[in-house]
Amino acid sequence: MLLTVSGPPGSGKSTTAALLADTFDLEHVSGGDIFRQLADERDYTPLEFNKLAEENEEIDRDLDRRLREIARERDDLVLESRLAGWLAGEHADFRFWLDAPASVRGERIADREDKDPDRATEETRAREASEAQRYQEYYGIDIEDLKIYDLSVNTARWEPDAVLDMLVTAVEEYDAAGDEGKYPVDDVEYDF
Repeated sequence: MLLTVSGPPGSGKSTTAALLADTFDLEHVSGGDIFRQLADERDYTPLEFNKLAEENEEIDRDLDRRLREIARERDDLVLESRLAGWLAGEHADFRFWLDAPASVRGERIADREDKDPDRATEETRAREASEAQRYQEYYGIDIEDLKIYDLSVNTARWEPDAVLDMLVTAVEEYDAAGDEGKYPVDDVEYDF
């Protein structure tokens, strides 16, 4: 089984993906972990590598290529990244999108990174706009188009365990006999 968890920064992707992996005894593959691995391979700190990625599109493409390969070649995992649902495409059994209002996500990021919430919110909005432009330019992906996802959840409304329960219920209650089809992931240019 391949599950994807996608969403913007601070939406609860990592928390939820780890809980899903534990619940279903699956491997958890994080785009953030792979990004840190790529940084280490090139002798950069993650912060230095992030700055470099803003100027060098090959970094994004390398990360996305690796995530796409993992989705195509492996099973029994939860794949987590902003583009996981798009990159896994038809290989995913279930594609989940998590989100929350920008102010909530900013607060979460501020707590985790020990910074001012307003600053965290503003930086996150700028990061999201930059990423959205790059995803459209690189692959023809409109990150705001959520139609490929089987379930979208506003994580600001529920605690992490309740969000997990929703996703677990979706997986466990799935009946292939009643499945009329996943939404196709079309018109993506996987140009790595």
